[in-house]
Amino acid sequence: MAQLSEKELSCIQELLADEDLLVKKFQMLAEHAQDPKVKSKMLEISDKHQEHLNELYAKLS
Repeated sequence: MAQLSEKELSCIQELLADEDLLVKKFQMLAEHAQDPKVKSKMLEISDKHQEHLNELYAKLS
């Protein structure tokens, strides 16, 4: 992988933090959801953001 600039690294750090926050938020929403359909959708969205997070980490290795 090519050397990344400080700005690029900073952007990637922000993306990682954003995706991590979204995973946690949607997991929390799923935990508090009363409707099974809503709970399922929140978990689905959380899983999607976890995939994004994993892909970002994979690009760094």
